[in-house]
Amino acid sequence: MTVPLQIQVNGVPRADEVEPRLLLVHYLRDVVGLTGTNVGCDTSSCGACTVLLDGESVKSCTVLAVQADGCSVTTIEGLACGDQLHPVQRAFHEEHGLQCGFCTPGMIMAAVSLLCETPEPTEEDVRRGLEGNLCRCTGYHNIVAAVLRAAKEQR
Repeated sequence: MTVPLQIQVNGVPRADEVEPRLLLVHYLRDVVGLTGTNVGCDTSSCGACTVLLDGESVKSCTVLAVQADGCSVTTIEGLACGDQLHPVQRAFHEEHGLQCGFCTPGMIMAAVSLLCETPEPTEEDVRRGLEGNLCRCTGYHNIVAAVLRAAKEQR
């Protein structure tokens, strides 16, 4: 059994038929073909699958695709404008806020959401805002510096 899904992904309207139990992360990767959203744990512990759903950061491994019906989803692939990186993407690059890169898409999406809610965050605000996103490679120092740099650039 499938159900209709009307959704906007990175500004592009889509209409698909999906199984009711399909997770949003698998819809994005397997149906839409956007593999920047990573599957890290399937338990909502790591945040590698974080996307923006109507502007709010969500862990897409905890959302059914059908729950996003009528919504707008932004993935890491939808942040840049052509060759122009989003300020958070640029700051992660400039501050070396990544190592292996597996957590980076989710970390960036969570940071974008955080900066929308808190445009002038403190270091503690950033650490608290990203606490649902795990990085197994870094000590978070450069990630926090990247988010603070992006906040400064966006002001």
